[in-house]
Amino acid sequence: MSGWLIVGLGNPGGEYANTRHNAGFMLVDLLAEQGHARIRRSECSSLVGRCDIENEGVELAKPQTFMNLSGEAVNCLVSKPPRSRETLVIVSDDLALPLGTIRIRRNGSHGGQNGLRSIMDQLKTQEFIRLRIGIGPEYEIRDASRYVLSEFSAAERKELPAVLERAADAIGVIITNGVDEAMGKFS
Repeated sequence: MSGWLIVGLGNPGGEYANTRHNAGFMLVDLLAEQGHARIRRSECSSLVGRCDIENEGVELAKPQTFMNLSGEAVNCLVSKPPRSRETLVIVSDDLALPLGTIRIRRNGSHGGQNGLRSIMDQLKTQEFIRLRIGIGPEYEIRDASRYVLSEFSAAERKELPAVLERAADAIGVIITNGVDEAMGKFS
């Protein structure tokens, strides 16, 4: 397959840069760093860049629409050939997964994640690859919005680089060997 598009979900702006809800942006930034790319071309209300991952040309995107409207940007991006839903990977945070966990699926529900909900509404399907990065705490939270929009704790920040590296490795496996192998190895 060619025409891979890796879209990290998050919220634009400096005040959100280090928040849990921006785990998707963080992974796309790491992939860009590893691939010596810059994500700065403006297209479809997104910042887009291009790099090679596992010797395959890949586009990286960060919608600038805010999380709840991510679907507008993704629908626009994926509608332009050679891009397709078959080679689309959405990277998001997941409050239901503990920090350090990643989960890869080729379809499924949004699980309460508003960015995924918006994408499903716009694409009119649940059929696209998603990589979820766990941000869930070990304790019960009362205000999910406040939690996801807060910055990672000092302890979480120590763990985060290894989590993002593992997620980047998973993206490489998806591209080279397919989503089924990545699901078996990383989920």
